[in-house]
Amino acid sequence: MDNTRISLRPFNIADANNLFTWANDENVTYYLRWNTITSIEAARNYIQQVVIPHPWRRSICLDDRSIGYVSVRPESESDQNHRAHIGYAIGSDYWGQGIVTKALKMAIPIVFNDFPNLVRVEALVEPQNIGSQKVLEKVGFKKEGFLRKYGFNKGEIRDMFIYSFLSTDQIL
Repeated sequence: MDNTRISLRPFNIADANNLFTWANDENVTYYLRWNTITSIEAARNYIQQVVIPHPWRRSICLDDRSIGYVSVRPESESDQNHRAHIGYAIGSDYWGQGIVTKALKMAIPIVFNDFPNLVRVEALVEPQNIGSQKVLEKVGFKKEGFLRKYGFNKGEIRDMFIYSFLSTDQIL
């Protein structure tokens, strides 16, 4: 994949059709906390009500066409604003091409710049999600531990690995 074709940018309403294309795939949304998007109207509403108000969510674009996202949410408590959670997804047609790895390598320095008090970015990954674990490790995230019955997703409590990237860490 030619990395010059990959970019990050804020979402806009015009992305609804593209978002619907990849967010309508249960393989993509299986590990996500939000459900599969079932219509273009639902995609438009999701962009308006969830994506645009989000503190930091960017569209992963291929030739400026939305094919996924990266989102970072800082902890809300004033004494915890040194830490944030990162999440991401990409359309299944693009899995295994290094696009998410490239997008995260682009996003991390921007996030630390946009949130100057941020020291730590965390990612929670289910043990079965091997692809996501590989992405984090290729970027330079460190696997810190296994959290038993930690995350609630799609009606069940699931085990998670926790990864972190510190502001002092080097992107690989």
